[in-house]
Amino acid sequence: MLQLVIGNKNYSSWSLRGWLMLAHFGIPFEEVKLRLSFTEGSEFKRRLAALTPTGQVPVLVDGDLAIWDTLAIAETLAEAHPDKRMWPADRRQRARARSLCAEMHAGFSALRSHCPMNLEAELSAVGAELMRTRPEVVRDLQRIVQMWTDQIETHGGPYLFGAEVTIPDLYYAPVCTRIRTYGLPVPPAAQAYIERIYALPALQAWVAEALAEHDFLDFDEPYRKSRAG
Repeated sequence: MLQLVIGNKNYSSWSLRGWLMLAHFGIPFEEVKLRLSFTEGSEFKRRLAALTPTGQVPVLVDGDLAIWDTLAIAETLAEAHPDKRMWPADRRQRARARSLCAEMHAGFSALRSHCPMNLEAELSAVGAELMRTRPEVVRDLQRIVQMWTDQIETHGGPYLFGAEVTIPDLYYAPVCTRIRTYGLPVPPAAQAYIERIYALPALQAWVAEALAEHDFLDFDEPYRKSRAG
């Protein structure tokens, strides 16, 4: 069975992306959760060093093969499970979908740095201050809203490439959580899209487990759970 090594669900946005690709599309896997730590020599760093030179989560483990980076994980899963239709069927739409994921992967640094994922928090006061004082955050948010709007108008919604969830929807799920946590203002159509993403059973499961994971923080050993898909 595949393994996915992740960090704390409350905080690890990149882990969420990899996890959703497996959980939403019903691909069986074992979840291996490590307590996040960026201290050299920590249990987190030590265990990851055996899997990936990046020292970062998530990591998909398939036997003796470790795949790190969510773009590589996305392509690996889509190639192995063509029946899941993880990317849009149309070649041109697939190219656009990959572009949207790459933009998330490499961009929006202001939003990501000033609004780190924290599912248990309510930080609307922080969000309001950022909207007043950080034009770079405003620009990131405007670009994201425009992207969502254009995609939904082009393909008819309710998701970015039409009626079915594809990888880009899951890739932007952590952005949806940030907008909600920080109370960032978005137009009604974007808010409706966020609500649709939040309604996905896989994201609902992640959020529930994130809000209940304080007990896990007391453990040094990895937490393991099989996911039937």
